[in-house]
Amino acid sequence: MSARSVRSRVAVLAITSAAVAALTLSACSSGGMSGGGGDTNFVPGSNGIDTAAQGKRSVAPALSGETIDGKQLDTADYKGKILVINVWGSWCPPCRAEAKNFQTVYDDVKGQGVEFVGINTRDTSTTPAKAFEKEFGVTYPSLYDPTGKQMLRFGKGTLNPQAIPSTLVIDRKGKIAARALAPLSEETLRSMIKPVLAEK
Repeated sequence: MSARSVRSRVAVLAITSAAVAALTLSACSSGGMSGGGGDTNFVPGSNGIDTAAQGKRSVAPALSGETIDGKQLDTADYKGKILVINVWGSWCPPCRAEAKNFQTVYDDVKGQGVEFVGINTRDTSTTPAKAFEKEFGVTYPSLYDPTGKQMLRFGKGTLNPQAIPSTLVIDRKGKIAARALAPLSEETLRSMIKPVLAEK
């Protein structure tokens, strides 16, 4: 095989690898700006956060099942509290990028009547999910949802199953106040929670 042929094959492999990496990233966060519509009454915000006015919010479904640690969890137990729900997967680079932001904010607001629950999706076993939580110091629980059944409990247009990570903020009355279909910085996550905390 000539040197020219070798260089051509290396170039093709490099392009293929880059394309695969790009597809992986887009699969992780595709739909970040879509998934709206339905009867959710969300108003898009300039920071990528969609919000719903207090009188126009949809009721969030109760989520229940086994966590990645093998415990039972039911979000009905958080009645009267603000609930932050984050959909993530250990295979997803943007989820890895935002994980520490979520833990930092959780540590700051958990004493103010705010709870966090993760929904781990598309991991074929709990082993990588547990490794993810250990690596990023995540201490709040996550439901194990490899096939996305928990996500499907939400109404049409609330969550886009292709938009991973996704985040919802549920108000004290159990209604969906805000959502983001993209990875969040610490500042943006705080901006989702703060108005709901201020509500009476």
